[in-house]
Amino acid sequence: MSKLILRKMKTTFRELEPVLYYLDAEDQSEALNTRLGKTLSIKASGSIFCIACGRKTSKSFQQGYCFPCTRSLARCDTCIIKPEFCHHHKGTCREPKWAEEQCMIPHLIYLANSFGVKVGVTRAYQRMTRWIDQGAVAAIPLAIVSKRLDAGLVELALKEHFPDKTNWRGMLKGEIPSADLLAIREEATGLLPLHPFAEVQTDEPVSILYPVLQYPEKVQSFNLEKNPHIEGTLLGIKGQYLIFDHGVINLRNYAGYEVEVKVK
Repeated sequence: MSKLILRKMKTTFRELEPVLYYLDAEDQSEALNTRLGKTLSIKASGSIFCIACGRKTSKSFQQGYCFPCTRSLARCDTCIIKPEFCHHHKGTCREPKWAEEQCMIPHLIYLANSFGVKVGVTRAYQRMTRWIDQGAVAAIPLAIVSKRLDAGLVELALKEHFPDKTNWRGMLKGEIPSADLLAIREEATGLLPLHPFAEVQTDEPVSILYPVLQYPEKVQSFNLEKNPHIEGTLLGIKGQYLIFDHGVINLRNYAGYEVEVKVK
């Protein structure tokens, strides 16, 4: 490992085995899992580059974008976080072509247990990536709809009964309360004012294992802005977090940051 521009870590799901993580999205020849138990150093150079346009920027917004891109790209609009606000049908989308490819496609409403069961929405084809990024130990599909707006409306109804946020501090602790996702899905289906075109799912729950040697007793978060050099023993990887012997860091928060990575 050497100098690179941080991105969201790439992952590979494996049944009955821990997820494989790759720090360098361009180089997946060696999983970060092989560095567990070793001293890992991450040093920010001070340079930040927009993950969309590549321009150098003094400050990163929305996990990796420069300010102009947050104002012009559909992926930075409010409706990405709150899909019930999708306005493509009104003809006011920032990037209609991008939306056709990313929002006007099947979306999945799901239930996931990361530290208590939450409801969520994702593009149907990337369900596993989404569950891993949230650090879920188990997840189950609930329903599929034809576009993002409908998924947001279904999620909005379910949010009256289930949280939609991940308790990231709880997720990074080893003791996750178990949950009967089959029974909870049956309950959720009964609560839904399902659209007639929503396809209720019957898939079995998926269990996800993570490469963790030791979970932290107290979750203390690193900040590359305040402390540009992080070094310690890598004890685990979960969600988009690296777990060190004296703190954790969410690498997704620093997408676009130029860093030097060394293993000692």
